[in-house]
Amino acid sequence: MKRLILPCLLCLAFATSAQWGEEPMSDKPDFKDRMFFGGGLGLSFDSYADYFSISPLVGYRITNKLAGGMSFQYRYTKYKTFNPAIKTNDFGVAPFLRYNVFGPIFLHAEYEYLNYEFPVTTTETTRIDFSSFLLGGGFFQPLGRNAGVFAMALYNFSYQAAANSFEPRAYDSPWVIRVGITAGF
Repeated sequence: MKRLILPCLLCLAFATSAQWGEEPMSDKPDFKDRMFFGGGLGLSFDSYADYFSISPLVGYRITNKLAGGMSFQYRYTKYKTFNPAIKTNDFGVAPFLRYNVFGPIFLHAEYEYLNYEFPVTTTETTRIDFSSFLLGGGFFQPLGRNAGVFAMALYNFSYQAAANSFEPRAYDSPWVIRVGITAGF
């Protein structure tokens, strides 16, 4: 477990995501003023696997408090316990809605589709599709106009525990916790 702490901290340090503050929109904002961009970056190394992920995001402010958008995900994993190492690629897309409830508190709803590749033998991989409905909330603290820190807890209502330890699954728990430093563009 201690070996996972440093990689998890590195993932958190590299995480980015687009957000907006409490600033009101003008009476008739143009399309460009309602758009926001950002994304996430993950990196992890341990004796079992090396991991890299990137997840760009594009969003649209519907009102001062409600925004919707789409994030895209690419994840590369190199499983080092196999000889030779097995390399896999995962792809995903996640439309979302986010509502600022009060101050820094927000609600978040997301549907995630993930095409997950995993090893089945020492030389062979296969793919499986996962669909997840995530719902929860979080906290966003601005650090200036285009940056901040966030923490959110989402519950995966589509989660099903694996029947055995060899059954592939996108998440190890129904809870998805995201924490990071944000930067909007």
